[in-house]
Amino acid sequence: MRHPVHGSPVQVVRAAFAALEIAPVRLVQAAPIVASRPIGPSQRTYANSAALIETDLPPEALLAHLQQIERQFGRRGGGQRWRARPLDLDILLWSQGAFVAPGLVIPHPELAKRSFVLGPLACVAADWRHPITHLCIAHLKARLDRKRPGA
Repeated sequence: MRHPVHGSPVQVVRAAFAALEIAPVRLVQAAPIVASRPIGPSQRTYANSAALIETDLPPEALLAHLQQIERQFGRRGGGQRWRARPLDLDILLWSQGAFVAPGLVIPHPELAKRSFVLGPLACVAADWRHPITHLCIAHLKARLDRKRPGA
């Protein structure tokens, strides 16, 4: 959603990339920002991207760091699922493979079902293998993009 300081959703994503440049995270590569239709009841168009980052933080500490960035952008906890929010940062993949802890599952459980995730992710990590399916991101994207009979 539009942000009072950063502006349009695209500008919010750009500002989030800048926030990811601050230690303990280093932004390695950012995918192009794409518009997508919402999942759920929202009527807004969303701005989505993916970023390849480096950090020494373990997954739970990285999640806490990302949630702090979300709060800096005005995100509040609770509320309706899928409601519009200024910024939503997710950990999609992790270099060490799969990870499960309370409140955090890596790879993101919906990753392989969402073209608005796989499209940008394929721009920065096309050859990265999903640690459970063992398919690369480009292959997952192709499977999702393939037209089904009768569709």
